[in-house]
Amino acid sequence: MSEVLKTLYVTTAGTSLHLDGDALRVYHPDRPGRHLLPLVRLDEIVVFNGVTVTDDLMHRCAADGRGVTWLTRNGRFLARVSGPVSGNPHLRIAQVRAHDNPTARLELSKAMVAGKLHNYRQLLLRSARDLSGQRHTTLRDVADRHATALTLLRDAETLDETRGIEGRAARDYFQSLPALAPSAQPGRNRRPPTDPLNCLLSFGYGMLRSAVHGALEHVGLDPYIGYLHGIRPAKPALALDMMEELRPLLVDRLVLTLINRGQIKSTYTETLPGGQVQLTDTGRKYFLEQWSLARERNWHHCYLDREIPAAAIPLVQARLLARHLRGDTDSYIPWTVS
Repeated sequence: MSEVLKTLYVTTAGTSLHLDGDALRVYHPDRPGRHLLPLVRLDEIVVFNGVTVTDDLMHRCAADGRGVTWLTRNGRFLARVSGPVSGNPHLRIAQVRAHDNPTARLELSKAMVAGKLHNYRQLLLRSARDLSGQRHTTLRDVADRHATALTLLRDAETLDETRGIEGRAARDYFQSLPALAPSAQPGRNRRPPTDPLNCLLSFGYGMLRSAVHGALEHVGLDPYIGYLHGIRPAKPALALDMMEELRPLLVDRLVLTLINRGQIKSTYTETLPGGQVQLTDTGRKYFLEQWSLARERNWHHCYLDREIPAAAIPLVQARLLARHLRGDTDSYIPWTVS
């Protein structure tokens, strides 16, 4: 269990969470004692398979607008309870109208993909600076292809063309993983992940998805009406959209750093009979500690022209999107670093 920046993560199977007055009480049979956390300190609760949330606590969180998210042991999203829908209904109408307007939808999709490709490129170039030989050459080559992709994206006239540019750039990036982390295999595998790096990426994306989903609901946007990902049954398409620009630096960079520094021990992952690699309880707790520390890191935000913690970036971007949809700004500005 860890509490960082008003988010409580509960990972240990067999734990139950209860309402105790105006506090949350944590109970586990192997950990005697009375463990309380004031609810006023928490904006979000994230629990994993095997953790129980009592009805009275869930009802209190819903009434307070405090989100409760359930994830699998590998960080895949299962469900979320957030209480009554918040936000201005006029904003959601504007969100739907932008989805139904081909020009507006295309421009929003292109902006989000541009943010992703730019941040991919920054990650590749920064990694290449510390390398030499073939690894340096590979990363520079992929970064150059991303620069070309950004130029093509600017002139893209359809969603299919935009998605094609994004898909090719993503494949190039993931094929370069061995240059970013020598222990990695080329390509992305996720259903299920079959190596530690892809396992960590999937888990990190699950954490990011929960954060973005909550930020969109907090602002009053519908996480299920997207632009790049459209409308997909049971999929929070807008959350998936906004994740694109955030993945490279908030998740990939962290995972690559942990792998390259040898901080992911063999005891942190396990391989199941079918070949799926998943985090052990120890590995899950360790990654969440590192994820929480990374969320405290300050990043420069070009639009705001100031430093903000990583944990605040999803909320800032959700607000920028809401401002654009309301007509307060001419375009949506993705989060990028230089």
